[in-house]
Amino acid sequence: MEATATRNSRKSLIGTVTSRSGDKTIKVTYFYKIPHPLYRKEIKRKTVVHAHDEANDCGIGDRVEIMETRPISKLKRWRVTRVLERAPKLDGDTKDA
Repeated sequence: MEATATRNSRKSLIGTVTSRSGDKTIKVTYFYKIPHPLYRKEIKRKTVVHAHDEANDCGIGDRVEIMETRPISKLKRWRVTRVLERAPKLDGDTKDA
């Protein structure tokens, strides 16, 4: 019972898939704003994390929710919990014969 409670307290982020790097691995970019230490103007920042995509169903441009998990490989410490929004598909690859 306690293991379920601790699993739900893990960090989760919402970001955009920017790259598919290898089998079952994606790069997720998370944008956030912080105030400048002296001038208090909001500055845009980003963090890129490697996430585990077990089903290989995420594409570039998708908005996903990722959750912190145990180390899966050298860089992967996050896993995809769900895909919030799919990226629009481009129809520019059709060729007329």
